[in-house]
Amino acid sequence: MQLTYQPPLTMKIILVTLYCFLSLETVIAQNKKLDSLDRLISQAASDTDRIKLAMLKMDILGAINLDSAISLGKKTLQTAQQINHYKAELRLRLKLANNYCYKGAYGLAEEQLSFLERFIRPAEDSADFAEFYSTKGMMYGIRSRYDSSIIFYEKVIGIYERTGKTKSLGNPYSNIAIAYQQQSNYPQALLYQQKALEISEKNKDEVQQAYTIMNMGNTFTNMGDSARAEKSYLDAIKLAKKNTLINVELYGYSNLASMYVKQNKWPEVYEFAMKAAVLGASMGDQGIHSASLAKAATALAYTNKIAEAEALAKKAISIADSSAQPLNIYQAYSSMGNILRLKGSFAAAIPYYEKGFLAMKGSDIYDIDNGEVYKQLSDCFEKTKNYSKALETYKTAVQIIDSARSKDNIRKSTELTMNYEFDRKQQVQQARQKVKDELARTRQLGLISGLALAFLLAVVAFIGFRNKQKSNALLKSQKTEIENTLTLLKSTQSQLIQSEKMASLGELTAGIAHEIQNPLNFVNNFSEVNTELIDEMEQEINNGNYDEVKEIARDIKENEQKINHHGKRADAIVKSMLQHSRSSSGVKESTDINALCDEYIRLTYHGLRAKDKTFNATIKTEFDEHIGKINIIPQDIGRVILNLLTNAFYAVNERSSHAKASEDKSYEPTVSVNTKKVGDKVFIRVQDNGNGIPQKVLDKIFQPFFTTKPTGEGTGLGLSLSYDIVKAHGGELKVETKPARAGTNGEGEETTFTIILNS
Repeated sequence: MQLTYQPPLTMKIILVTLYCFLSLETVIAQNKKLDSLDRLISQAASDTDRIKLAMLKMDILGAINLDSAISLGKKTLQTAQQINHYKAELRLRLKLANNYCYKGAYGLAEEQLSFLERFIRPAEDSADFAEFYSTKGMMYGIRSRYDSSIIFYEKVIGIYERTGKTKSLGNPYSNIAIAYQQQSNYPQALLYQQKALEISEKNKDEVQQAYTIMNMGNTFTNMGDSARAEKSYLDAIKLAKKNTLINVELYGYSNLASMYVKQNKWPEVYEFAMKAAVLGASMGDQGIHSASLAKAATALAYTNKIAEAEALAKKAISIADSSAQPLNIYQAYSSMGNILRLKGSFAAAIPYYEKGFLAMKGSDIYDIDNGEVYKQLSDCFEKTKNYSKALETYKTAVQIIDSARSKDNIRKSTELTMNYEFDRKQQVQQARQKVKDELARTRQLGLISGLALAFLLAVVAFIGFRNKQKSNALLKSQKTEIENTLTLLKSTQSQLIQSEKMASLGELTAGIAHEIQNPLNFVNNFSEVNTELIDEMEQEINNGNYDEVKEIARDIKENEQKINHHGKRADAIVKSMLQHSRSSSGVKESTDINALCDEYIRLTYHGLRAKDKTFNATIKTEFDEHIGKINIIPQDIGRVILNLLTNAFYAVNERSSHAKASEDKSYEPTVSVNTKKVGDKVFIRVQDNGNGIPQKVLDKIFQPFFTTKPTGEGTGLGLSLSYDIVKAHGGELKVETKPARAGTNGEGEETTFTIILNS
């Protein structure tokens, strides 16, 4: 949950109309159910039957409109009290407490629960108390008091496990997982969610499946597994629509928006957040309404629509204050603080952040997002020159982030361990039961059979011990063999990496030779001309033609100046190439990226021409002159550019050879290089119109030792090393290829490699 935005009136009407249209099928299905229940209620033969039907209607309304559900619940409660119906009164008060919690009316919810604490008939492991504890756990969870929430759900689980009501465990398992998830205890959360999903699938309960899968999506989001999270949300939304669960549907939209926030996909954030906001408003769920508006406002702020973002954030704050839900209040205020921070109004932002954190005082949330908000507040303190507060707030942010990340770092191993222990627990229980059965049968057989069985067990144990010794010896031998193989592989890898570097050096050397040859030709030509002019000058001196002598002397002087010019040009080329071909110093330098690209284009092309005189290609360049100089290690980035250009020229040369063989004269081999600055990023694109890269191997292209070239023509390390170099600079290396043409065996028509660096 995060921000709010008030769109222009016309946009707001269009959005609401659109979302209502999208939900029309769901609304019709719900109305049909409600109409059917109304007919049955009017035809009910007794008050008891009417109460049962009214509670079913209340459940449907609870997922559509909380105010309507509460109104019906209060009316039906009066009827239950009049006929002294204990079970109905219990269920109705629990339902009312639930709906009050979702409305944010915690005082009214606590009134119902306080009454029930005295009202419920005492009984050991009572199912009534289980439902009571479940409602209390839910209330504390909504109020972000997760330690208390866990305590009550553990009581619920204990009652159901002791009484053998395993079919009822799905709901408390799913809900206790939410509390663990909010405390960044993802392994424990995932364990309970897996248990809940298994039970709901066994019971064919699609409603419970929808809730559980939704919560699993949240866990995957917090674990950083966006692919699984997105699939979980979409699956939950599909089940919600099928079963008319508008509340689950809107949570799905809200959670998708939250996930896209982490990925900086602001158009998607705004789209799904507004869907959730519309559904939240229609249900009367102020918490989800305000949180969704907050996220939408964040999206607007990051797309430079600051004024609209501020308006929407103010609306979110107003609704959040009414909801009385700490987490939603925190999100609304912190979102406004972030918007003002992005606007540059740092002093104005600080009170909003502080109000947000005040709302969360006493909560049990420990996640990275909370730490990032503290960082934003620290930035505001720093910009307003309150350095002591900035340092204090920054330390808090680091402590929270380090705590959450340390849990995330051990997540996978812990998750596997938890799953393994769960499976082992089941196996141990089954083994214990089997031992009990065997003991019963052993007692019936008598003392002699018992001795025989003991002897047999001893033999089996001895055989097992010997087999274990043999297995250990075999494992030790295999371990030694694997270690030797690994050592050999590392040695081979080092040799291949050196080979790749030497290949790059060869390309550079050939290019340098060609570059130097041009000015040297000028030097040689002008030197020969001067020799001839000196001979002529001697003849004219002998003939006494001094005017002619002066003219020849001027020509000689001009030629000497040209010789000097081209000599310095050759010297500059040598110095420049030595600068780029020497071993990397590992120190970043202020570098003209356009000049670097231009040099390596010429070097690569002439290097290939030196090896193959028949090779030709059109080179197109488009350099952004506004980039200026950026801090990079020029030798390393130069090697990346050299590698990408070599691959591009190789690709167009291959396609050109095929075109000549098939007498296709329309193909023109072309390699394009362009640079562009967008924001604080610099993009370097190398594009060729060769045969492209087959889609089936596109995901493997940056893997070490993977190559699409024939055996002997590539080591498979060039792109891998390039990827590592760019990543070490804090950048990205991406590849794109156009869809395949018919008859190309899945190959594309064009390939583009993009280097993204920080400016």
